[in-house]
Amino acid sequence: MAFLTVWNYCVPPLLLITASCLVRTAHCQAVQAENVTVLEGGTAQISCRLQNYDGSIVVIQNPRRQTLFFNGTRALKDDRFQMVLFTPRLVRITLTNVSVFDEGGYFCQLYTDATHHQVATLSVLVPPETPTVDAKEEAVEGGEVELTCMSPRSKPAATLRWIRNGREIPGVVSQQDNGKTFSVSSTIRIPVERKDNGAALSCEAFHPALGTQRRIRHYRLDVYFAPTVRIVPPSGILREGDSLTLTCSVTGNPLPRNIQWSKINDTLPERAEISGPTLQISRLSQSHNGTYLCQAQNNYGRAADHYTLLVYDNVSVTTTVRPTCTSTQPITSHPATPTLLTPNFILDPKDPGAVVETHSAVPYAVIGGVLALLVFTVICVLIVTIWCSVRQKGSYRTREPILAWY
Repeated sequence: MAFLTVWNYCVPPLLLITASCLVRTAHCQAVQAENVTVLEGGTAQISCRLQNYDGSIVVIQNPRRQTLFFNGTRALKDDRFQMVLFTPRLVRITLTNVSVFDEGGYFCQLYTDATHHQVATLSVLVPPETPTVDAKEEAVEGGEVELTCMSPRSKPAATLRWIRNGREIPGVVSQQDNGKTFSVSSTIRIPVERKDNGAALSCEAFHPALGTQRRIRHYRLDVYFAPTVRIVPPSGILREGDSLTLTCSVTGNPLPRNIQWSKINDTLPERAEISGPTLQISRLSQSHNGTYLCQAQNNYGRAADHYTLLVYDNVSVTTTVRPTCTSTQPITSHPATPTLLTPNFILDPKDPGAVVETHSAVPYAVIGGVLALLVFTVICVLIVTIWCSVRQKGSYRTREPILAWY
C-alpha cells in the first residue's frame, strides 16, 4: 500500500481524513492518505507514510495519472514539484504556487506482488478580491438607483451583503459557475432624494478562506438634482453713496458653474462688478433702484432669486445758530426735499454758546402715519363741531314761533 499526505501551512487546521490500513500481504505493507485544503498560491506538502516497507517501488502520480516521481526520481518536468524526503517510512514532495487546476486526487502507489495505493484529495480555496460596485444609471432626485456588487472570482462562491447605516439591505443574488471558480453578484434598488447625496453604502464579501475577515467596497451615492438659488441681502437701509454687495448662494449637483446676474427691464449699472456669485455696486444712487436677478442652471433644471433695491436720499440740514449771552433763539429748519434724518439740536456742555446737531433715522412711513393721524383727528373734530352747530340752530328756529303765539 501507499500513503499520501497533502500539507498546507496557510490554512490551519488541516482537514485530515486518514484512510484505514489496507492489508494486502502477509507483511501488512500499507500506506495512508490524507486530504487537505490549501489557498490558491500557497504550498502543499504531499506525503506518503509507509508501514512495513520492504524496499518495493514507490510511485507518486498527479490527478491526471501522470507520474511525478519514481522512487525519488523526477519523472514529470514541472519545477513546482520537489522531492524533499524519501525514507523507508516517509516519502514527501511539495507543490508550490498551487492553482485550482492542481485540484484532485494524488496517488501514492506501492508496487509489490499486488499494486496498493491510496489517494489524497487536494482542494484549493480561492478567496474573493475586494468586490466592485457599479451603478446601472445616474441617480436623479425623485427616482431610483440600481447598484450591483460583483465578486468575479472565488471558490467556493463568496457571500455578498449590502450595508447602509449599520443595517443590511436585501439584494437579488445571482451566481455563475466558471468551471473551477464562481462569480457572484448582488443587486439592490433604492429610492433617492436630494438628502441622499453623499450617503455611504458598503458591499461586504465573506468567504471561508478569509475566516472572520471580509473584503469591503465602500460606495458613496452621487445624487443629481436641479439647483437652488438664494440671494443673501445686505443688512440695514441703503442710502445714496453707500456700496451694495449681493451674494448668490447656489446649490445643485452638478454645481452650476455659470451664475448670471441681470436687472429686470433694464441693464446692469456701469459701476456693477460681478465676481462669480457676487455682485457689487459702489456709490449707490436712486437711479440704481430696481429688481436684480440671479440665475443658475445645470442639466437637471434652472432656478432664480431676485432682490429689489431701494436707495434713499441722504439729505441732512445743518443750521448754525449764533450764541447770545442771555438766551438761545428758536431753531427752525425747512428741508428742501423729504429726508430720512430728523434734525435735533442740543447744547454742547463744554461750550454753552454752541449748538450741536444730531440726527435720528425716522422712516417716511412713520412720519406719514403720524401726519395722517393728525389730519384725521382734525377732520373728525371739524365734522362734530359743524354737526353740533347745525343742530343747535335748528332748535332755536323751532322755538321762535311758539313764543310768538303766546
